[in-house]
Amino acid sequence: MIRRRRFSLMPMIVLAGLSLTVALPTLSTMHLYAAGSEQFVTMTVQPGDSLWAIAARHIPADGSVQDAVDRIAAANHLQNSTVVPGQQLKIPK
Repeated sequence: MIRRRRFSLMPMIVLAGLSLTVALPTLSTMHLYAAGSEQFVTMTVQPGDSLWAIAARHIPADGSVQDAVDRIAAANHLQNSTVVPGQQLKIPK
């Protein structure tokens, strides 16, 4: 007569319990922060404007023009620095 072994859930339950014992202390020390809502000013590009010139006019007190260009490009999903008259840009405050 052949004996069949029955599948047992006990090893899986023990493994899950051990995993929780290790993972819970780590997860309880993590701090999750929600992204702050960034505020914008909307402006219209004028003839003769460049992204660099616009950024220079809206540079934060402690920032650089390059940082301002990068923030404006990211806020407006720009692929390059080309702007055209009449284009609306969101300028991060």
